[in-house]
Amino acid sequence: MVQAWYMDKSADDPRRPHRGEPARPVDLEQLRGLGVLYWKLDADKYENDPELEKIRKERNYSWMDIITICKDKLPNYEEKIKMFYEEHLHLDDEIRYILDGSGYFDVRDKEDRWIRIFMEKGDMITLPAGIYHRFTLDEKNYVKAMRLFVGDPVWTAYNRPADHFKARGQYLEFLAQTA
Repeated sequence: MVQAWYMDKSADDPRRPHRGEPARPVDLEQLRGLGVLYWKLDADKYENDPELEKIRKERNYSWMDIITICKDKLPNYEEKIKMFYEEHLHLDDEIRYILDGSGYFDVRDKEDRWIRIFMEKGDMITLPAGIYHRFTLDEKNYVKAMRLFVGDPVWTAYNRPADHFKARGQYLEFLAQTA
């Protein structure tokens, strides 16, 4: 089951959990209200998983690759980690399936507060186009993830403020409808 909570405002290392005091958990229904989708799959059989194939077919996730984020495997590691943690949005959905290791996706709620989503082996998430978010590893400093796309991959991140993009406007309209 998904593990998510409202973050504290500490400036401590972003790889730490940053659970607020008192802890304020966030459930799957609240995440769905933000357009965030979540699945728990068997990462050990990702190459031949009928459940993954069904999701890919239903959602038109036609392209995929695998990325390993750790000091030994990712060129310009420190620079990339800082870039991933900058608050940004994409013009397309961001789909990630954790095959090994763990990390955090942080997303903004309707009141612009940070929600931290812990991602570990078997977790798959879709962040909708236009949502402000960021990513960081946890203290283990390792994650292996499948990246999925509808059509050709687009890696462009637009740092906040990026409210002028159509995708952001469409996302805000979605939020207004779920209020």
